Amino acid sequence: MGKYFGTDGFRGEANVKLNVEHAFKVGRYLGWYYGQLVDEQTEMAAAGADTTDWATPGDRGTSEFPRRKARIVIGKDTRRSSYMFEYALAAGLTASGADAYLLHATTTPSVSYVVRTEDFDCGIMISASHNPYYDNGLKIISGSGKKIEAEVEDKIEAYIDGKLGELPLATGVKIGRTVDHQAGRNRYIGHLISLATRSYKNTKVGLDCSNGSSSSIAKSVFDALGAKTYVIHNEPDGTNINRDCGSTHIETLKKFVLENGLDVGFAYDGDADRCIAVDSNGRIINGDLILYVCGKYLKENGQLENNTVVTTVMSNIGLYKAFEREGIRYEKTAVGDKYVYANMCENGHCLGGEQSGHIIFSKYATTGDGILTSIMVMEVMMDKKRSLASLASEVEIYPQLLKNVRVADKAAVKANAAVQAAIEAAGEALGDEGRILVRESGTEPVIRVMAEAKTDELCAQHVDAIIKVMKEQGLVQE
Repeated sequence: MGKYFGTDGFRGEANVKLNVEHAFKVGRYLGWYYGQLVDEQTEMAAAGADTTDWATPGDRGTSEFPRRKARIVIGKDTRRSSYMFEYALAAGLTASGADAYLLHATTTPSVSYVVRTEDFDCGIMISASHNPYYDNGLKIISGSGKKIEAEVEDKIEAYIDGKLGELPLATGVKIGRTVDHQAGRNRYIGHLISLATRSYKNTKVGLDCSNGSSSSIAKSVFDALGAKTYVIHNEPDGTNINRDCGSTHIETLKKFVLENGLDVGFAYDGDADRCIAVDSNGRIINGDLILYVCGKYLKENGQLENNTVVTTVMSNIGLYKAFEREGIRYEKTAVGDKYVYANMCENGHCLGGEQSGHIIFSKYATTGDGILTSIMVMEVMMDKKRSLASLASEVEIYPQLLKNVRVADKAAVKANAAVQAAIEAAGEALGDEGRILVRESGTEPVIRVMAEAKTDELCAQHVDAIIKVMKEQGLVQE
């Protein structure tokens, strides 16, 4: 992780850790950086190379306008500060000579989809995902729809800190423009609808839109597919995103599903790249269970590439035991959907994800996509003619306890000998019937302490023992 960019972009409290000057400079650098790449293409064209694949219609260049501009698309979630950052980014991009295309309030996966299907050079999503409304973030997406390379993040950080000097400002006809591109979001909605192979007629589906990005998309998708759609938390006001709702407060949807007798419910986070489900009995179906349901279905239909599902180190032991029973192989990565996707790309796997609900179906997407995940789960239910409760009942999930501990220095915690000794002691005590995992948050000054064991009491015993040592060592911020 860099100084500003963590596992999921540049994130922090708006105008405190992440301010408008940062956003302007991110736009300035990206506009200049991709402009240089376009210039290289122009030189190649002058040398006789075929420009068909990179020049956009009507922008191929003339003697007066010798090159096309870099094209960068921007989406945002519903936080109050997202509008501020949108304008700062657009100002930076256009000042460096790039054209900024605005998707307005939309989801992170929609930005990824538009970037890779409409030949944009880059995409930027303004969102702090599941964080409170007063936080915000910048997620940068490459032209192939993936999270941007670490090398580019490093260069952006260097520019923000003044280590690269000043970048030239565009002048005259080279100054960029802003373009309304809401049509791109509409095409993404059409893409989602096209993926379903069956009608959802007479199926009662609940959606918790977290007062976030999915508020303007999810209901229209399920309505178009024939579901009886019941929606909560789809009235964003700029400050209520993720507040007691969505995938991080799943108990709200659980209550809603039970009270209304729904067949299934899906909850998204602020930018809708996560999905957590609730079955008709009120059982929470997290990312692990979704991976099992979809992984087994793909295997049965000969569509599970390499017979392998990619998980992270946070996945439950119960999921692995279920995979082993079904003859499905699995791999583990560090936490973060970009690590999951990197493994999938490197090894040719088609399904991967996180317990938190980031699920990637590489046939259709390059990032986690909450609404897409909902559709894939519905496909299994409709085809198998089984409830989600029945499908997920085949997995016995081990009790798991995760506690977040706020610290001043994450590296100091990991290097502390007493803490490491406590972790080793817990691991030895659990043996093959559980595990302990202590890791740094990629987006907050937090150490996450997690245990899995046969009982809740054992989980609490080992987690609390480690946190106690952290406190005794003076590492915890009360």
